Amino acid sequence: MAGGHRGWTAAEVAVECSGIKPALRAHDSAPCAPLLHSDGLLPLDGRGFHLRRRSGRCIRGGRLGIIPARKRASPLRVPAPNLAAPGPQSPPLTKRLLVLGSTGSIGTQTLDLVRTATEDAPLQVAGLAAASSWETVLEQVREHRPAMVSMADPAAAAELQRAVGEGVEVFSGEAGLLEMIARADFDVAIHGIVGAAGLRPSAAVLERGKTLGLANKESMVIAGELLFQLAERHGAEIVPVDSEHSAVFQCLRGERLDRVRRVHLTASGGPFRTRSLDEIRSATPEEALAHPNWDMGPRVTIGSATLMNKALEVIELHHLFRLPAEQIHVVVHAQSIVHSMVEFRDGSVMAQLGPPDMRGPIHYAIHHPDRGAADLEGFSFERFAQLTFEEPDLQRFPALGLGFRVIEDGGSAGAVLNAADEIAVEAFLERRITLAQLVEVSTAALDARPASEGSSSLDQLLSADGWARQFAREHIEGLCAEADTTKTT
Repeated sequence: MAGGHRGWTAAEVAVECSGIKPALRAHDSAPCAPLLHSDGLLPLDGRGFHLRRRSGRCIRGGRLGIIPARKRASPLRVPAPNLAAPGPQSPPLTKRLLVLGSTGSIGTQTLDLVRTATEDAPLQVAGLAAASSWETVLEQVREHRPAMVSMADPAAAAELQRAVGEGVEVFSGEAGLLEMIARADFDVAIHGIVGAAGLRPSAAVLERGKTLGLANKESMVIAGELLFQLAERHGAEIVPVDSEHSAVFQCLRGERLDRVRRVHLTASGGPFRTRSLDEIRSATPEEALAHPNWDMGPRVTIGSATLMNKALEVIELHHLFRLPAEQIHVVVHAQSIVHSMVEFRDGSVMAQLGPPDMRGPIHYAIHHPDRGAADLEGFSFERFAQLTFEEPDLQRFPALGLGFRVIEDGGSAGAVLNAADEIAVEAFLERRITLAQLVEVSTAALDARPASEGSSSLDQLLSADGWARQFAREHIEGLCAEADTTKTT
């Protein structure tokens, strides 16, 4: 090593040993832990972790970096923590949030965290985005006083602008939302918009070089690789908000990905976990929406009933952590206390546990890589008294297998599955098709997917999304016509 030793941090020692220069972000005052391409991950200075990716990419706290293959370093032992009494503390920095989908389940729970934030972990709302519920957004604006708001519905935006006056800038439509993301002064975007409509906003946040707290799993299902390329290019971070992926993210901090045997992705089993196949096939929308554990939006809740939501999460897990299908194992855990588990090659299993409360993973994403204080429930004998696990039944829940199929098919398959499912869920909620036919529509779309469909750009993937929506609508019309013919005969 060149130069004298001056009490370096573990990160600086690693840089010297590896020859890799530390990465910097615009708002960092000191080098962050280096991105290492060796044979694994290196926990350094508490700032995050490093995930080795097959192509020579590494992820630090969700941020990708390209590391030349010739620059290799061996993992270093991190020095013991300094247990001396801390010196004077600087005032805590206020995290400024952009809440996308502010009237939905993720958005309202994010605003609840803002409402109950502690003095040592203060939060501020910089901007809100919603679809059409302008009266609800008006209440949010009056409480949280953001500088900017975007409404997908132009008529709702006009009503909101009249109600708030000139103190808040109101945008409308997709173009308006993207403009707000480009101009807003924020640190973290909590992204709870549902469906493929969330893809371009995800890309816009990453293009700003900001932290994307991603609950919109569809973005990752449709365009996971492209989003990571954007994050890498702009120095942005992706922190998963889905409870299961947040759990894996937390379990892997400081661990080496090549030491992972497999990841156990937990599923509650939904409202039909113990129902017979015939009961599931004849289930009503009301029954499918009655989730025993979680408070979620209708699309996610229906997906939990069929395990289609878990199929999408399998795809999301694959993209987030570059796991092949054979390293992903779904396990049914009815209590929703163990949010996921990582099994290592020595047989050790690390799990992240907590009550079924989405505010937990949202809070973690907001404050990552730190752990801000929160008045959220932890361990209790009542909740944790009995934890059970069982294999999923693919005969009763065939949708789960589609997630693994998409990983194998690659390309635009994720976009096609997601789009077909969105249309099928709408038709089921409208009582036009049965729960069993919902899965049939998605399977048919994957079977008919054009082999020539491109997947190298967002435009190509959104084109595949449009094709799948049209195919699903036509397929549903055929199912309805067939049902009408059966009734008349």
